[in-house]
Formats: sequence, structure tokens, C-alpha cells
Amino acid sequence: MAMMILNGRLEEEKWMNVKVGDIIRMENEHFIAADLLVLSSSEPHGLCYIETAELDGETNLKTRSALPETVPLGDIVRDISNFDGQIQCEAPNNRLDRFEGKITYKGTPYPISNENLLLRGCRLRNTRWCYGVVVFAGRESKLMMNSGKTTFKRTSLDRFLNILIMGIVLFLIAMCLICTILCGVWEWVTGRHFQDYLEWDRSIVPNTGEKGSRQIAIISFLMFFSYIILLNTVVPISLYVSVEILRFVHSLWINFDTEMYDEKMDTSARARTTTLNEELGQIIW
Repeated sequence: MAMMILNGRLEEEKWMNVKVGDIIRMENEHFIAADLLVLSSSEPHGLCYIETAELDGETNLKTRSALPETVPLGDIVRDISNFDGQIQCEAPNNRLDRFEGKITYKGTPYPISNENLLLRGCRLRNTRWCYGVVVFAGRESKLMMNSGKTTFKRTSLDRFLNILIMGIVLFLIAMCLICTILCGVWEWVTGRHFQDYLEWDRSIVPNTGEKGSRQIAIISFLMFFSYIILLNTVVPISLYVSVEILRFVHSLWINFDTEMYDEKMDTSARARTTTLNEELGQIIW
């Protein structure tokens, strides 16, 4: 939820309803809902501090500032709601470190840059409150324009196991097909002579004088699924479980390895995930 000025009052509004031109109030530790131009803040000279870890991975705080002309707006909702500046800027793009534009306020144009902009995804830090006018929102924000299709990371062992399981499944299907064909051949050569002891089911396909060929085809088709049930143990479902147990034990060895201890930093090795243990062999010391 974002605190937005609507009809001269502060009201909560969902991020999905934020649009260009809205004025938003942000408080300390809040995430920025859209790309905003800073109007005023609780700090002297309109300064505010943000954390951009969601954008560039950097955890050190960065400073942004409002224009000296808009700093006197302060925290007065009535004055903020009467803000009538006109912003002209570049088209939406994915450049996080560059912004060019100007704002016309009280008939005078002032240049604005990236130092006056709060990007969506940043977090307000060490600043009690801050006001900003939305410049880009939704899919036009720089964060959304930089986001792409996420790819699921897999280790070489996971890829090998997937290929191995697919090969085993294909082998299972091939074996069932071979057994089905051999079953049909046996029914055609030998099985049809034992109908006095084990008669074919006439309710499935009646004997139409084709020497039982249709009955043999139906029997072979049904036997294919019987072979699937009989031979399904060929697929090692427990293989993934066994691999995860081995990874867990390997992680414990890493955590309790006395030779992987840094005396200067008083820090020991810590396995925070079990999915990349086997990739450690690729590290060259």
C-alpha cells in the first residue's frame, strides 16, 4: 500500500492504482512504489537516503535531493496537494544511472537529473518522511523495464539426472513396446490354440471371422499398460531423495571442516544452500 494525496487528504492506495502525476508520501523503511521526483523530505535541504539493493545489489546508502524551490513545501498536505509543476523528461528507458528532464514550477524551468529521482524498488532509509510526484509507473518504471524472464538455475548434476531419468523412461517405454509386440506374436502363434482352456473375451471385440486378429490387437494394447505397471520400478524415483541426503551430509562436512576456518576474520565456512555443493570442484585456487 502507498500513501497518496487524494482530494487534499492522505489516503492509502494499492500500487496497481498509482499513476503518473500522483503525489505519494513515503516513510522510513518503505519501498518506493514508482519512479518519483523528490519534492520535499524531513531532512535538511530536501535530502533523503535510499538503499538500492533491489536494483544494483549495493547495500550502501545513496542520497537523493529535492529541488531547492520545492523544499519549502515541507510536510503540509495542503501545500503539497496544490503543487502544479509541469515535468518534461525523456521517454521511459532502462538506464538506472541516467535521467534527463526539466520541471516548470511557478513559471520558471529547472533542470532535473537522476539525483532528484527515486526509483521503484528502492527503500527509504534514515529519513522519516518524503514526498514525491510520480514520473514513471507500472511497466514504464525503470525497474520493470530492466526485468526480464527469469531462468531457473540448475547444477550440472541436476541436468545430468534429468537426462538420465528421461533416458530411463524412454528405455521403459521401449521395453513395454517390445513386450507388447512379443505378446501379440505369441497370441497369434500359440495363444489362440488354447481358447478351449482360456477363451478370449468376446465382449471386447466379437469374432468377425478375421481369425482373431482384432482380438489379438486389443489384448496386446491392454497388455502394454500391464507392462507399464510391472516395469515401472525401473524408474529410480528415490534417486533424487538419495542425492539430496548426500548434499545435506556434504553441507555438514563443510560447516564442521576445521581447515576451512579464517583465524583473522574469526569466520568459519557456512553452507547456506545444498544445491551447489558439487559445483565447488570448479573453483581454481
